[in-house]
Amino acid sequence: MKFWQAVSFSEPEQLVEIAKLAEQAGFEGILVSDHLFHPEKIASKYPYTPDGVPAFHAETPWPEPFSTVAAMSSVTSRLRFATMVYILPLRHPVEVAKACATLDVLTRGRFVLGAGAGWMKEEFDQLGVDFHTRGARFDEMIAVLRKLWKPGMAEYHGRFFDIPRMQMSPAPARSVPIYVGGASPAALRRTARLADGWLGTGTDPEQASRDLAELARLRADAGRTREPFEAIVPLTTPPDADVLRRLEDQGAHGTVSYPFLYTLGPTSSLDQKRRYLEEYAENVIRKLR
Repeated sequence: MKFWQAVSFSEPEQLVEIAKLAEQAGFEGILVSDHLFHPEKIASKYPYTPDGVPAFHAETPWPEPFSTVAAMSSVTSRLRFATMVYILPLRHPVEVAKACATLDVLTRGRFVLGAGAGWMKEEFDQLGVDFHTRGARFDEMIAVLRKLWKPGMAEYHGRFFDIPRMQMSPAPARSVPIYVGGASPAALRRTARLADGWLGTGTDPEQASRDLAELARLRADAGRTREPFEAIVPLTTPPDADVLRRLEDQGAHGTVSYPFLYTLGPTSSLDQKRRYLEEYAENVIRKLR
């Protein structure tokens, strides 16, 4: 079982030091999140609260994830980084391919593109992207990215993107892993068919077990059970060794330590974060190794 630290909502000026502390404590990786802006008025319903109102507000920091990963990776040597999740169909695949290829080179293969379909229509409207076709765009973008990450010339001609022959340099040393986030039926199907891994949304252990079983079934149906795959499963319950071992037996490869907002409060010092990470490592990580 591998352990990731979510840094959503953290003070941006602390992120580089947080990466150092997480690596020293023995975490597998850091998860960074993504939003472009916070509209003054949000008509879209947030899918992860009962009332549809997001738990964050206009002052909540959302640093740009790719530059954030670049900064954190420059002071670490082992720590992995994943976006959880990057709103992929909001962007153009050529730009995403370039950024991810560069990160793969700079991090020496420590970056994972964790991607989601997005829920905030206001972001899509602002960028002039059709919100209602985001699922189909998502699928096509995965194909485009994998073509552009191959060495040499590549082209793609599809429903949403018509890309003439071009070459991207520097090319990544490998096809950058793409993990799909979300637990909706559509997200699980997309994960099973197209992804290199899965990022859960945070559930109780019973629901996590059901999601893992459904993923296993869908991946078998897609003929992909022998392909490499990593499932990162955040839980809404406190970390428990027996629970995590059971989920590992069911196909989970990693879990997530809550953002500091939920463990230390809206703001906290680097020293408080260091103590939290060290205690988590002592009480959770080392017990499962």
